[in-house]
Amino acid sequence: MKTRSLVSTLALGAGIALAVAGCSASSAASDDGTLRVVASTNVYGDIAATIGGDAVHVTSLMSEPAQDPHSFEASAQNQLAVSKADVVIENGGGYDEFMRALEKGAKNDGATVLNVVDLSGKKPVDGQLNEHVWYDIPTVQNLTEALVRALSAADPSKKAVFEANGAAFRQELTALESTEARLKSSYAGQGVAITEPVPLYLLDAIGLVNKTPARFSAAIEEENDVSPVVLRDTLALFSGHQVKLLAYNAQTTGAETERVLAAAKHNGIPVVPVTETLPAGSHYVAWMQSNLDAVGKALAE
Repeated sequence: MKTRSLVSTLALGAGIALAVAGCSASSAASDDGTLRVVASTNVYGDIAATIGGDAVHVTSLMSEPAQDPHSFEASAQNQLAVSKADVVIENGGGYDEFMRALEKGAKNDGATVLNVVDLSGKKPVDGQLNEHVWYDIPTVQNLTEALVRALSAADPSKKAVFEANGAAFRQELTALESTEARLKSSYAGQGVAITEPVPLYLLDAIGLVNKTPARFSAAIEEENDVSPVVLRDTLALFSGHQVKLLAYNAQTTGAETERVLAAAKHNGIPVVPVTETLPAGSHYVAWMQSNLDAVGKALAE
């Protein structure tokens, strides 16, 4: 059984009540005329703050690594924020189902709701959808365009500001895509392993091949036990040097993932930690660039 790292009752309770991206957790501060944006996670909150600048007040409901979107319990303060929002950003795809309940309870028909999975255009394959679409740069490009439109519609007087900020951000995203293309030209076809499908879109963009047994990563993500046979096949990836790196979700831990991590280290396979939420003090582009840098360094070893 996996557990979220850094879990404590105090941290989780404080995170639900006070999680923020860009501003304070209270949406009341928007009485100064700024637009209210509520995002399910600090990843989307940071993107909204980058595009909206001083013209928006952003509330992110999840920002702590201890918070699991599948078991997140929203507070009355979260409900109030959504009820007053001009724009709401949800991941969708089953990742942050708590947002649906908040939106229904808020009865805020005036808010524009942006569902990032819908914006991505991605569909389930064999009944499975990798909902971690913030690791897919083209999807974030689509979100940027949608945010510029939504914010401009909510406050036409700031349209030029939103468009300029959006254009600058999109240039940075294009630079990330160029980095992916450069890595792909050198390393396409190399095998990699994962503990969960969190970074798969980024790895796919580089042309890397996920060698992990699907039943292993699915079991870890769904918090189920891994069968001995599947675990054996996964560990063999490292002893047999079939992969160039292990992309390890640093925000979860469990007996099986610890064994996989130990096997990678024992066999000299580089480990690239990844996270689902934005690290403290970072911003989206810098975060993704650091992920790409780490992958590039691992592949070059």
